[in-house]
Amino acid sequence: MRRATLDALVAARRERRTVALVTELGTGAQHLADAAGARTGVEPAGNGEIFTHVFRPTPRLIVVGAVHIAQKLVPLARLADFAVTVVDPRAAFASAERFPDVGLSHDWPDKAVTALSPDSATAIVTLTHDPKLDDPALIVALRSSAFYVGALGSRKTHGRRIERLTAEGFDDAAISRIRAPIGLPIGALSPGEIAVSIMAEIVAARHGRTLQEVRV
Repeated sequence: MRRATLDALVAARRERRTVALVTELGTGAQHLADAAGARTGVEPAGNGEIFTHVFRPTPRLIVVGAVHIAQKLVPLARLADFAVTVVDPRAAFASAERFPDVGLSHDWPDKAVTALSPDSATAIVTLTHDPKLDDPALIVALRSSAFYVGALGSRKTHGRRIERLTAEGFDDAAISRIRAPIGLPIGALSPGEIAVSIMAEIVAARHGRTLQEVRV
């Protein structure tokens, strides 16, 4: 690989951009290309073949609320190769003892989520069940390109949440991005089961799968 190509690839990874490295199998020549619609694999091109390797940014999960469900969710997310940050201004909850080897932020949720610059490879979940903490994070999340936004709470709770977000100026299309009640409907009851349902829904969303497709 030429140094210029390597430098460009490193820069794209640092900037969390999706790029495709295209290699002409006959000559070994390489270049970076737009990754839109690209898939990793070999395909014919001209009189030969090319190998395309799509490099995507590491998926991230921002968990707002260092609650019991979060303690179950974080290991699942890491098992699925997500980089995880737990946000909670309550330092007693968001502690290294309760969340070992995980990024922690004790800033207020809107400030913390903004600082993390959520992008199209980022999922955001709010789990505190406290509007004072969840709503500021959701406002930032809905203004971002995060591929998944989920919020814990019943349908009644979400109805009140919709009223508050509407008052903040969000329209129906924006608010409909919130997965609430959060998680796939698998009858989850315990914190561990709820964490499984949430992580399953996040993975499905990351790969563009709908609930109907997941059920097939």
